[in-house]
Amino acid sequence: MNLNIEGKRALVTGSSAGLGEATAKLLAAEGAAVVIHGRDKDRTELVAEGIRRAGGTASTALGDLATDEGAATVAQAATADGPVDILVNNAGFYRHLSWAEASPAEWTDAYNVNVVSGVRMIRHLVPAMRERGWGRVVTIGGGLASQPMNTHPQYNATLAARHNLAVSLARDLKGTGVTSNVVSPGAILVEATKEFVTALGPARGWGQTWEEVQPNAVEALIPNDHGRFGKPDEIAAAVAYLCSDYAEYISGATIRVDGGLIRSAF
Repeated sequence: MNLNIEGKRALVTGSSAGLGEATAKLLAAEGAAVVIHGRDKDRTELVAEGIRRAGGTASTALGDLATDEGAATVAQAATADGPVDILVNNAGFYRHLSWAEASPAEWTDAYNVNVVSGVRMIRHLVPAMRERGWGRVVTIGGGLASQPMNTHPQYNATLAARHNLAVSLARDLKGTGVTSNVVSPGAILVEATKEFVTALGPARGWGQTWEEVQPNAVEALIPNDHGRFGKPDEIAAAVAYLCSDYAEYISGATIRVDGGLIRSAF
């Protein structure tokens, strides 16, 4: 299937590792010129170099999206070689905190990084998409937006805000040729997740090795229809579809890629 994104320029925020890296690599493989964003120069350039070695087109944009100045720097770098047609708002973070541990300052920090950072990039890049009559904005959300856990409440809440802003943006973009949608992952097996779950394994009685820990961790934490963690490439594929011409009629939607973790029909 040809996604018809050859020649489009895509900025994937937080793409020096994890889901963002996988997404950038897939968009590049489909012919898009990708902009790799990160705060660490070496890690960011390493991803871009890998894409170029594979025959793709990649540049880098360094900056902290949690500040107005950093976001402006990233937007300037991302558009240095041409306008951005695709914005994937992926950058974000969370800390494993309880309600007692998550201070008001932590809530404020999480909201700024996970929500306002994406708003900054939308404000920088979407007006030009609107003027050109074509564009794609894909926000990476998560199942915790609608089915929150009792832990890291500050993160759960920011995911709900990300979903909400993406739908509001879609309504604002009515008739422009620009779409805004959400890809909502379940628990995806990036390196940090594997390390965290493996460390929990012995204390929770899940086992000592990853082979022992994974099925027990899935059953305890993320029971789903496939009995496993998701893969970064599975999230990237959903993003790529939403960026394509095949998704022209999808607006303000959430595509869940979670193996059936979220039980709701809607």
